[in-house]
Amino acid sequence: MGGERVKRAVFLDRDGTLVENRGYICDISRVGFFPFAVAAVCELNRAGYRVIVVSNQSAVARGICSQEQVLVLHQRLQAHFREQGAEIAAFYHCPFLADGTVAAYRRQSPLRKPEPGMLLLAARDHQLDLAASFMVGDGADDIEAGRRAGCRTVLVRTGYGRESEARLQAERKPDFIADDLAAAARLITSLPGRD
Repeated sequence: MGGERVKRAVFLDRDGTLVENRGYICDISRVGFFPFAVAAVCELNRAGYRVIVVSNQSAVARGICSQEQVLVLHQRLQAHFREQGAEIAAFYHCPFLADGTVAAYRRQSPLRKPEPGMLLLAARDHQLDLAASFMVGDGADDIEAGRRAGCRTVLVRTGYGRESEARLQAERKPDFIADDLAAAARLITSLPGRD
């Protein structure tokens, strides 16, 4: 990469990984914050990773939240973490669902995990080396999206993680399993880099 230091990211699923999974959330007042999340993001920042959230948000296609509400929620989440010294570089979300009720968002999309579209888009936007990056999430779709994008993958046991761990097929197993985002951050920062 032209002598520059490799740009690498840790992609995080939102609900069940970065914040508690509380169903469809349209407003920050309904967000449940994990007590360890800020410190985990800070640890990844210090290790030189860009932290980027990639989230399926079918609530838009289902007519539960508007696209604007999701965008505002993500701005507020980014500000919440930044105020405490933790930098989330970007939020990407997929509002589409093949059987959604809102016509404008009723379609299949390469952005919707397990497809890797959000990770590929973020890699292009931020000039990231996906082979030096990680996808962290609590679901099989997170792991599959990371695998398809060429990232190493970490399943966390928060959210749907324990259920996902039990169901994952051998070929879809994550590279690593961690109890939560704090444990995932410790694991990632302890591994030798791929630069």
